[in-house]
Amino acid sequence: MALTNPWLAEPMPGGKLPRERLEERILNLLSAQNMCVLATAGEDGPLATPVRYYSLGFAVMFTAAPRSPKVRNIEADPRVSIGVFAPLTGLASSRGAQIFGEARVLPPEHPERERYWEAFRWENEHAERGRPLTEPPRDTLVVTEATRIVYTEHWLRREGFAARQFWRRGT
Repeated sequence: MALTNPWLAEPMPGGKLPRERLEERILNLLSAQNMCVLATAGEDGPLATPVRYYSLGFAVMFTAAPRSPKVRNIEADPRVSIGVFAPLTGLASSRGAQIFGEARVLPPEHPERERYWEAFRWENEHAERGRPLTEPPRDTLVVTEATRIVYTEHWLRREGFAARQFWRRGT
């Protein structure tokens, strides 16, 4: 039987992608997508919430209502996992990242909010809500700076690299 992608067959390669190439692929994925699944834990157990996000380097950010379950969970335990993935059409297209870090809730008056807010494309969301574009929002911003990332891309196997690659901040 002919294989469409023979490089997907066993044995799987185990090569480690050079850090610069890995970072480029992660940043490309973060820039090319706008939806993620945020995983938090709270009194009632785990909570996985789909959210629209924006990225700035290895930081993932989104707005949230201060009394939402995800913000309550983050305030109780800031450790989060964020899943970002590209549309899947088959194993060859499998591409995604699990991002781990501590989320920070930045209210409108927080001094660090402005640094992230400049990269946040609030105009789309503002227009969807019928708000005037002349008044920037004062929404609460949630920011997670990645401390580690597990990146998966099966296409890497074509070049002899493992499909799953590991990134840690500062290493």
